[in-house]
Amino acid sequence: MWAARLSPRCGKDMSRIGRLPIVIPEGVTVTVNSNRICVAGPKGQLEWMMPAGVEVKIADKQAAVTASASNLHGLSRSLIANMVKGVSDGWSKTLELAGTGYRASTTGAELNLSLGFSHGVKIPAPEGIAFEVAENKITVRGADKVKVGEVAAKIRLLRPADPYKAKGLKYEGEVIRRKAGKAAKAGATGPAAAGGGK
Repeated sequence: MWAARLSPRCGKDMSRIGRLPIVIPEGVTVTVNSNRICVAGPKGQLEWMMPAGVEVKIADKQAAVTASASNLHGLSRSLIANMVKGVSDGWSKTLELAGTGYRASTTGAELNLSLGFSHGVKIPAPEGIAFEVAENKITVRGADKVKVGEVAAKIRLLRPADPYKAKGLKYEGEVIRRKAGKAAKAGATGPAAAGGGK
């Protein structure tokens, strides 16, 4: 399935990425048992069942990935590199909250949100995930890059920033395409606008 979506050039690029060794930092261990790879470090432990045809060899604090298919080569190398970074430094995704009366706080491992609903929203931190709140910013942290992204996306969907007043949740750095409200549109199409110049 993956091969059908990859152009020949993309396949070559992925294979080139796959040939790059993964440096294993101090405090991180990588073990391979058959097709299961386990990466452990200060931020946690992650496991991945490698697809058939993918092999990982550990030597001199480096992991070398080989694969029978070029499209699996680069993808597998990227996934394992993300695991190594995740257990060593961790991954994070930050959201920004805007709107009068919209607030965020944490109680223990739980994220509390006031998003203009008749009730507050409480989100228990999934296993391996931690929440941090600073002013109007909510940061999701964890060792698993995919899980961090999924949790952040679910939080954002609770109240996505609207295109009129930009109230709600958006990713840090995300640009919301603003739309003119009804009043602004009415003013733009009113008698003065219709009359144009003299």
